[in-house]
Amino acid sequence: MDKITFSTDLETNIRLIQAIFQGDNTLVTRRAQSPKGLRCAVFFFDGMVNAIAINQSVIRPIVCSDRKRATADELAATLLQVNDSRVETDSDKLFASFLYGDTVVFTEGDARPVVVNTKGFAMRSTAEPENERVLSGPREGFTECFMPNLALIRRRLNDRRLKFTFLRVGRRTNTVVCLCYLAGVCEHKLIAHLKRRLEALEIDSVLDSNYLAERIRDHRFSPFPTLGTTERPDVVAARLVEGRCAIVVDGSPVVLTAPFLLQECFQSNDDYYVSFLQANLSRVLRLTGFLFTITFPAVYVALLLYHRELVPARLLFAVSAAQRGVPLPVGWETFLLLLVLEALKEAGARTPGAMGQTMSIVGGLVLGQAAVSARFAAAPTVIVVAIAGVTGLMVPKLQTATLWLRFLLLAAGAAYGLYGVGLMLALLLSWLCRMHSCSVPYLLNLVPRVQAEQEDAWLRAPWFFMRYDRFPVKRKR
Repeated sequence: MDKITFSTDLETNIRLIQAIFQGDNTLVTRRAQSPKGLRCAVFFFDGMVNAIAINQSVIRPIVCSDRKRATADELAATLLQVNDSRVETDSDKLFASFLYGDTVVFTEGDARPVVVNTKGFAMRSTAEPENERVLSGPREGFTECFMPNLALIRRRLNDRRLKFTFLRVGRRTNTVVCLCYLAGVCEHKLIAHLKRRLEALEIDSVLDSNYLAERIRDHRFSPFPTLGTTERPDVVAARLVEGRCAIVVDGSPVVLTAPFLLQECFQSNDDYYVSFLQANLSRVLRLTGFLFTITFPAVYVALLLYHRELVPARLLFAVSAAQRGVPLPVGWETFLLLLVLEALKEAGARTPGAMGQTMSIVGGLVLGQAAVSARFAAAPTVIVVAIAGVTGLMVPKLQTATLWLRFLLLAAGAAYGLYGVGLMLALLLSWLCRMHSCSVPYLLNLVPRVQAEQEDAWLRAPWFFMRYDRFPVKRKR
C-alpha cells in the first residue's frame, strides 16, 4: 500500500479520509470544536467501536476543553481520557488499527493523526468447546476475538517469561498472528524457525488458523497432523510450559501448537483431570482402537480370501453360510459398506442438531438390516464394518489418517492377503519414523537413539514423578 501524507489543514484531512473510504457507509466522521476554538475531526467505523467510550473519553474532552489549539502529542498525552492513545506517523499501521476498531483523531494545525483504542465489536462468551468437552476440569474456550484469547492464556501463566510476538499475514486481510512462547523454556531454534515460516508466507487472506496450518506444517501431504490444534486455554498453557510454541490467529478460536508428536493424538484433556490409572487405561484403549479400526476390515477380507485355514472351523462355517447368495466378492462388499459408513457419518455431521444424530443411527440400522435381508451384504461383513466405524471414533485427531489407512490396508489385504497387510504396516511404520514436526521426531519415544522423557509419553506417570527441566517435554499439567 502506498504511503499517504496528511496535511496540517483539518478540512483537507477530512476530505482525504472520506475519499479513501468512498462508498463505505459505515465510516462515521464527527467534527468536534471547543468554545475556545479547538477544532478536531474524529473518524471511526460504526459497529466496530464502543460508542460510550468515544462520547465520554474522546469527544467530551475536546468539546469541554479550554484550549485554542493542541498538537497531536498534547491531544494524546493530556486531553483524551483513554488508556491507550498514541501518535501514529506510519500510514500502514494507522489504517490497520483504524480498520480493526480504533478511532482516528485529527487536530487543526498538525498533520499527525492520533489513534485511540475504542474497540467494541460483538464477541461470544468463552464457552466450553463442543468438540473438546471434559468430564471434569476448566470449562473455558477460546473465541474469535484476538486480545481476549491472549488474556485467557496470560491468566493461566503468571510468568514474566511469557512472550507474545505479533506478526501480520495476508496481503488482503492483513490478519494479526501472535506467536506465544515461554522465554528460557522454549528453544530459540524453534522460535526462529516458526518466525521464518510465518514471515515468508505469501497468501492473500488468512481467515482461520487452518490457512496457516496447511502452509507452515511439515509433511503437508501427510494425513497425520504435524501441528497441534486446540480451542482450550488450559491445553495451550500446558504446552507452553512444556517448551512448545503456540500460534494464535485473529478471528479463529483454534490455536496451533508446535511441535506436535504422534503420541499426543492418543491423549485427551480428561487424562490430566482424573487418576493416572484411569488415564492410562483410556490411552491403551484409544491406541488399540486405532490399530483395530485400520486393520480389522483388511484382516477379515484377507482371511476369507487367502487364509481360511487360520479361521476356526465353526466360525468359518458360519461366515461361509452367511456369504451364500451375496452377489459381490467379500473385498468389494467390505469396500462398499465402508463407503456407505463414511457417507452416513458425513450426512450426520452436516445435518443440524439432533436430526443429524438421528439420521446416522436410524440410517445405519435401517440400511444394514435392509442390506442383509436383501442379500446385498452378509451379516458378518456388516458387523466388521460397524466395529471398525465405532473404534474409529475413539481417536478424533486421526480421522483423516484412519480413513486413508483403512482403505489402503483393505486393498492390500484383498490383493495379497495378510502378507500385504503386514507389508503396508511396515511401510507405514518406516514412514512415520522419517516424519518430524519442527525438527522433532514424530515418533519421539519409539525412535532409537533419541533420548526423551517418559513420564508422559504413551502412558502418564503420577504427578509426583513429573519433571519439567528438559526439552522437548510432553504434555504435563
